Amino acid sequence: MANGQWYPPEWPDRIRALADGSLTPVAPRRAATVMLLKDPDTTRQPPTGPLVHMLRRRTSMAFAGGAYAYPGGGVDPRDEHEIRWAGPTRAWWSSRLRVEEATAQAIVCAAVRETYEEAGVLLAGPTEDTVVGDTTGDDWEADRAALVARDLSFAEFLDRRGLVLRSDLLGAWTRWITPEFEPRRYDTWFFVAALPEGQRTRNASTEADRTVWIRPAEAAAAYDKGELLMMPPTIATLRQLIPYGTAAEALAAAPDRDLTAVLAQASLVNGEIVLAWPGHDEFTKRIPTGGAPA
Repeated sequence: MANGQWYPPEWPDRIRALADGSLTPVAPRRAATVMLLKDPDTTRQPPTGPLVHMLRRRTSMAFAGGAYAYPGGGVDPRDEHEIRWAGPTRAWWSSRLRVEEATAQAIVCAAVRETYEEAGVLLAGPTEDTVVGDTTGDDWEADRAALVARDLSFAEFLDRRGLVLRSDLLGAWTRWITPEFEPRRYDTWFFVAALPEGQRTRNASTEADRTVWIRPAEAAAAYDKGELLMMPPTIATLRQLIPYGTAAEALAAAPDRDLTAVLAQASLVNGEIVLAWPGHDEFTKRIPTGGAPA
């Protein structure tokens, strides 16, 4: 049975066009996504590791329709604006993410903003050591909608609410760049975070038709059976989460994670196009000339 690897039918033609020079790669847009974790209620079941929050993209979406993913999206240029900030300094994040300080702030800000926009979870608080509680009221929803519509910047939102962004609640996990032959490309930093006490997730995204809390091992098994559709970065990060017994353990491991970007490589070998993601052999595809991937 085929697994659930998302593979657009137009990829072979685009790969060939890239190889013969008729396709010029577009510049990737910076983005951030968050693997939101929570520990299950151990009074009802034995501890078996944390759950991860996932959403299913609507099948009508042009990009990865029907695929499971995490809350996330592109960096808003205004994410570089001066912002209320707590946790590791911008200089620390600059070193960790290997980008300039302003870009580092924008990426972290995008991770927190997109998690709020798509899951209703806000990694911010009134002080540098507190986090807001319930964010489901009508006034919160109005602000969230204004953020989604880009009528309100995240800096303005935090100022209005008297909140500071809690960068210490995030752990940078990995970085993936969309292949050069894709028409829509993203340079995406993946983060881990624990669901704050008192908050709860909801499907706040217009791009998703379903959300779930699921154990990484169960999601990976469903992918292997072809039951859940996912892009390579999603299933790769799920497998990486499986060894951790709690959300705190995963967060503690984040600072030691290698953030070298993963970028797919396409080459012509013995008349076949070979598509490979360095360090992730399970995603290798061999495409016969004029044929479908194997």
